[in-house]
Amino acid sequence: MQTLSPDWRGPTRSGYARARTAQPDWNMNIGPWKLSGRVLLAPMAGITDLPFRQLCRQWGAALAVSEMLSADPTLRKTRKSQWRATLADDECPRVAQIAGADPVALAEAARYNVQRGAQVIDINMGCPAKKVCNRMAGSALLADEPLVRRILTAVVSAVEVPVTLKYRTGPSPERRNAVAIARMAEDAGVAALTLHGRTRVQAYQGQAEYRSVEAVCRAVDIPVVANGDIDSPDKARQVLDETGADAVMVGRAAQGRPWLFQAIHTYLETGTRVATPSLAVRKQTLLTHLREIHRFYGDWMGPRIARKHIKWYLQALQVDRCHVQPLMQPTAPEAQRVAVADCLSRLNEAPAAAPA
Repeated sequence: MQTLSPDWRGPTRSGYARARTAQPDWNMNIGPWKLSGRVLLAPMAGITDLPFRQLCRQWGAALAVSEMLSADPTLRKTRKSQWRATLADDECPRVAQIAGADPVALAEAARYNVQRGAQVIDINMGCPAKKVCNRMAGSALLADEPLVRRILTAVVSAVEVPVTLKYRTGPSPERRNAVAIARMAEDAGVAALTLHGRTRVQAYQGQAEYRSVEAVCRAVDIPVVANGDIDSPDKARQVLDETGADAVMVGRAAQGRPWLFQAIHTYLETGTRVATPSLAVRKQTLLTHLREIHRFYGDWMGPRIARKHIKWYLQALQVDRCHVQPLMQPTAPEAQRVAVADCLSRLNEAPAAAPA
């Protein structure tokens, strides 16, 4: 559980700086919030909705960030935006990620989401999707450092809650400006940084690099989170050791494997390797997640939203595609649950559960 840190000094922003430490029991603070661990769930559009965030928190994620919320006020009343902006049932601190290119609109979006219950505002400067970058938002902003500065200053000044920044190492491999952006963010009063070890043009191709993360950690005193290709306890430990980052953020590797957070957290804190949960536990996790998706989205959208999650779980369970495809057909919640339960009933426990 998260607790309020006595070091928080409110809007003066003077309570963030701290000396870096290699102590194994170090936990990360975001403003007044002391996190319970060093493995966080990355915001992913269309994935990190309320049911998935709650599930990952139950499995040990110390923080879970909302899906990306547009700063465009004309989109706030759409059904999709209302789903994405649902924070009331999140564990504290509740984090809303906002995206856009206009400092004034982003400042207003920050205020709006705080009014709706956000306790931390995260600014998206990391999304590489064309539909986002074509509007000069997401990681496209990294090519315009003066605009980045104006955005950071405007958002931090607009709200009394901590503001964080998630970004990439630069517009391209030839122009990595992660350190410059980090210093700019610290000067503006940003509470913490998450750096994905790829540039905008790389999207999700190739391997993430962590030298930029290390350079940022050396350059600033605010907490830094390493992101990109964190898919195992060993990789998390390696990245923390190599970079000096305060925490790691897990994204795509958690799809269909929410128990990965428990495995990473336990290994980082104790050095103990946690076996993959039993088949019975994994089956029940999928069915429970399915039920919560149906409850959150309703009878029509629920089964459709659930399909991608079903695919990821069954891929992790090494179910053949020919057996997965029929599960994409049911359009009613009960029919979908029955079909998935029937598929799971035919799976047998592996002789030995490997580490997550």
